[in-house]
Amino acid sequence: MADETPPVDEMHYEQLAQDALRGVIRSALELAAGPGGIPGAHHFYITFKTRAPGVSIPPDTLAKYPDEMTVILQHQYWDLHVDADRFSVMLKFNSMPKVLNVPYSAVTRFYDPSVQFMLQFEAPETIEELAAEAAETAPPSDGDDDGPKVISLDQFRKK
Repeated sequence: MADETPPVDEMHYEQLAQDALRGVIRSALELAAGPGGIPGAHHFYITFKTRAPGVSIPPDTLAKYPDEMTVILQHQYWDLHVDADRFSVMLKFNSMPKVLNVPYSAVTRFYDPSVQFMLQFEAPETIEELAAEAAETAPPSDGDDDGPKVISLDQFRKK
């Protein structure tokens, strides 16, 4: 029997499904952002990669959660804004208000324990991983200054 090359998914169905399920998160957050807040006993545990592209959290929070963070939206959250590709919310950490901006693509887990509903996603690549991939695919330098430059993203981060 001859080896057959598996078909190539040029439609990227796995990514389409992931995006559609992230739409469930957006819809749930839209309800929570409404005038009545989160209905009934519902509450959300949202886990996300803190270094995923587009995530914006205060530097001290990033230092405490350098890879992944879980937030709980139940009773004490403020200024929940839901956009097409991200949400932002103010939470208090040690009585200090902090605003978190999180794209849905950074979310790895969404869980509502009141109804045992959970969505789990593949972890997105972090900014550091994307920079490393770019460095690996860059053509080798021959000492010329005309080639592409790889710049550390650390110098652009707020301190």
